[in-house]
Amino acid sequence: MPGLFFDYLYRVMLILYKTAVRLYYLYILTGSLFNRKARLWIRGRKDLLNRISREVKTDDRIIWFHCSSLGEFEQGRPVMEGIKALKTGVKILLTFYSPSGYEVRKNYSGADYVYYLPLDTHRNASRFIRFVKPSAAYFVKYDFWYHYINCLHSEKIPVYLISAIFRKSQVFFKSYGKWFRSMLGMFEHIFLQDKASFELLSKTGLSNISVAGDTRFDRVHAISAKAPAIKTIDLFRQDSSLIIAGSTWPEDDRILVSHINLNRKGVKYILVPHEINEFYISRLEKEINRKVLRFSVMNEGNAAATDVLIVDAVGYLSSLYQYASIAYIGGGFGKGIHNTLEAATFGIPVIFGPNYHKFREAVDLIREGAAFPVDGEASLHKVLSALMTDRDYLERAGKSARSYVEKNTGATARILAYLNN
Repeated sequence: MPGLFFDYLYRVMLILYKTAVRLYYLYILTGSLFNRKARLWIRGRKDLLNRISREVKTDDRIIWFHCSSLGEFEQGRPVMEGIKALKTGVKILLTFYSPSGYEVRKNYSGADYVYYLPLDTHRNASRFIRFVKPSAAYFVKYDFWYHYINCLHSEKIPVYLISAIFRKSQVFFKSYGKWFRSMLGMFEHIFLQDKASFELLSKTGLSNISVAGDTRFDRVHAISAKAPAIKTIDLFRQDSSLIIAGSTWPEDDRILVSHINLNRKGVKYILVPHEINEFYISRLEKEINRKVLRFSVMNEGNAAATDVLIVDAVGYLSSLYQYASIAYIGGGFGKGIHNTLEAATFGIPVIFGPNYHKFREAVDLIREGAAFPVDGEASLHKVLSALMTDRDYLERAGKSARSYVEKNTGATARILAYLNN
């Protein structure tokens, strides 16, 4: 009887999942009438499987990497490039779920094929696996698409999860989470970021797990070693202290602009909005009461006289951090902060909003004295004033940030060693 009950429950959960996926598709389809990202999501998947069947050569030895968005791509990139270097003749097929990943990295030279991931239905997954014929698949951090994982498992194609992190609040660990946990058992191996995740999964009976660490540390460390110089930023900064605010949202910019308008002593600022559009940048320019310039029009003649630079182009943030004294990381007043490690690797303290608790590296950086959470204008001003008026304090925080990144590198090597064996 218990077996029949769980079989019935499994079928019900599968029906609910299929329904949820289709409702989500309708939601995106409706949203595409009003939202640019939703339009890109829909357009990018138009006739996609037929295009894949035409473009992917049948005799290619494909290894498939799937990333939800740009952050997960950066996390998976060291393993992707490591595998390609180790396995001659292998071709990398890279998929993204989100336009913010695909549109930025659709021309990534390290992959032989780059696509959106077709909607997770049984038919789509079966056709995708049939056309691609991957010898192995790697999912980065999350994006647990049932039909794709189940199809890979059924076809005996090993699928790995890398840089995964789990929390007790997730559905896998709920009383009704057995169906979701079944997906985890389909992975050949799950490479975890930390011991807490290992202990959680161990309690569910899973044994296909190990702690490898977070590959983002390897990625940001490599970026810092090869960051290209930007001559005009040196001219802009001169002898001033420089605060860079990366991947900011309107609530972040509100408190930053307030601070900028109050503070005028030997400090310059670079603002890098998460969403770049003309309306938003124009509004920012009007709200700032200091000399403002856009990155796209900055040159050797106008850089030095500017106090605030607004970056109106993508792809520069990780290189810009090398010039900063302090970094402010956006997103902490919304769903969650963006990449703190990208700045910390350059040996600078980081500041972010109050929604950071689910990000292990943010919590660790605070504990190390390298990061500072703020909840509004007053606390931002207090933290920045403390750091900018005490150079020893600033230097200690920066050294702690760099040290934290350096002592956590090595995940990529551990994953590749396991796969080689």
